[in-house]
Amino acid sequence: MTDRTHRQNEPRTYYRVLTIAGSDSGGGAGIQADLKTISAIGCYGMSVITALTAQNTQGVSGIHAVPPAFAVEQIAAVFADIGADAVKIGMLYSAELIEVVAEQLITHNAKNIVVDPVMVAQSGDKLLQDDAIEAMKKSLMPLADVLTPNIPEAEVLLNQKLKSTEDMQQGAKTLADLGSQSILIKGGHLADNDSTDLLYLAGEDRFIKLKGARIETRNNHGTGCTLSSAIASYMARGCNIEEAVSNAKTYISKAIKAGSAYTIGRGHGPVHHFFQYWK
Repeated sequence: MTDRTHRQNEPRTYYRVLTIAGSDSGGGAGIQADLKTISAIGCYGMSVITALTAQNTQGVSGIHAVPPAFAVEQIAAVFADIGADAVKIGMLYSAELIEVVAEQLITHNAKNIVVDPVMVAQSGDKLLQDDAIEAMKKSLMPLADVLTPNIPEAEVLLNQKLKSTEDMQQGAKTLADLGSQSILIKGGHLADNDSTDLLYLAGEDRFIKLKGARIETRNNHGTGCTLSSAIASYMARGCNIEEAVSNAKTYISKAIKAGSAYTIGRGHGPVHHFFQYWK
């Protein structure tokens, strides 16, 4: 990780991370989790809200999509004035929204793009329309520096089951053929004793296993949002993909462990994004 140098009496600059995602009124996932993560890792967070959700720890009771044209306005406003060192993309909901977001990323020459292909909430509620999957493959995944599906999301994208580490490896290579520079398949849904994620660096044709202890907790709402935002934040701070993913894995593991000690709501609670600052 690098630190930006500045001369005495010159203003400092921030590491800038833009999150393009849906809002979670319960605060555990989506834009809210992203901004907490970005802040905890020492970056300046900006947001483009793609959808409003009525949501808590027990589920999603409503989704109100933002008109694609207004998502474009939000993106243009950020890049015209502030810029971004990294971009995290979460819930996009519709094919039209995916296509206009991809166009804007190209228009503004966005870099360090992390795509979390959000499809289903922790509660099982659907967050992506059916026709959006092909749009994601065609328009968005080719722009991604890192794609971060969990096992169920990877299975939808691949239209096949992933039951082993070997399946994950072949699946990662197949997903990389769609254009993403690297694929991080999160292995938390496998029936293993630990929680091993698999990173595939397509340019090097190299796999990296990221092992972690499996933590028994119901407070796992927003883990995917948090991990992908952490990767983008570390990339904004100057880490390469392998370093960013490794650092983000450490961060999310500690956030889950710290959050497991808390009770909030009656369903799946959040991780503890600020575990290093307060208890």
